Amino acid sequence: MSSTARTPEKRSHKLRWVVFAIGILGLVGGAGSDKLVGLLLAVGAWTPAIVLHVRKRRYFASEEFQQAKADIASVVAEHNELAEYIAEIRERGSFAVGQSSTGQYAHLATTENVSQWNYRRDRNVAQFEAPNVHNCSLQVVRNASMDPIKYVMKYFNIKADEETLGQVEEMGTSISNLEEAVANLQFRETSITERIDPPKFIRKHFMNEFLDQVGVEFSPITVPYPQYVFEYTSAGGNSAQRTSVRLDTPTIDALTETMSEKIRFRKSAAGQRALMTSRLREHIKGRDNYTCKQCGISTHAEPHLLLEVDHIVPVSRGGLTAEENLQTLCWKCNRSKSNKMVTA
Repeated sequence: MSSTARTPEKRSHKLRWVVFAIGILGLVGGAGSDKLVGLLLAVGAWTPAIVLHVRKRRYFASEEFQQAKADIASVVAEHNELAEYIAEIRERGSFAVGQSSTGQYAHLATTENVSQWNYRRDRNVAQFEAPNVHNCSLQVVRNASMDPIKYVMKYFNIKADEETLGQVEEMGTSISNLEEAVANLQFRETSITERIDPPKFIRKHFMNEFLDQVGVEFSPITVPYPQYVFEYTSAGGNSAQRTSVRLDTPTIDALTETMSEKIRFRKSAAGQRALMTSRLREHIKGRDNYTCKQCGISTHAEPHLLLEVDHIVPVSRGGLTAEENLQTLCWKCNRSKSNKMVTA
């Protein structure tokens, strides 16, 4: 939705002001019955809003709401703790690899269209300074749409070597963990609302205030997917085409497998770590019956549970991505393990 689009609430709010203004004009400038009509319009314009706010205050002060709020206090506290954990994942995670070399020194120059013609064509301008944009021919743009992995590796300098493969796997783990954590948090927010089951008028008009009253802390964090763009812009700027490749989990899995096939090694730490894919993570969770191997909690007992796959012996200490070195941990146990390793 564009920033200029109006929600029904905003349109209703504006309409109330219009009716109110008409009423005031009738009240000030009218005579006799016109003044009465103006008064009724002015009062009637805001009566529904006043009634809603009175009902809202009564509901939030009611014993029913306060009891429901107390009943789910522990659920809300865990939600807020998970929101903090998501911020930690976002802060320490890896979300970039490779860049285009086209225009790497473009910031050293300035460009200006000095054409004297009346039909100057500035409708499409190439993005020379963006490291995630490769300015190229139309043929490359079209080829990249048919074979995105090959062309991302070629034109964004993602080399098929051990070091880069390790970076790609690390980025894949960060994105996968963040995807699951954000989805889990949104699921929890929906569940909190369903457990209290506020009246329809609260859901419609005061949902943000409802969650604030309950104590839910919103997490503004989204998944920062790296996006690589192949862009063609004609000399006159009248024509442009682009192919965009977003490195989400399926794309990173394909990139990891392609790089692994090119490198053909399996026993170095970087190589083994890079073989971790979403399919392997799901396989390990299934093998462990979706149960945390440390505290024993499972998704069968707690449907909201966020599970992660962990290297028992970390890759940085010589551990390999082999089934016997992988375990399922809940996010709390994994967070505790990570914090202990950082302080060790």
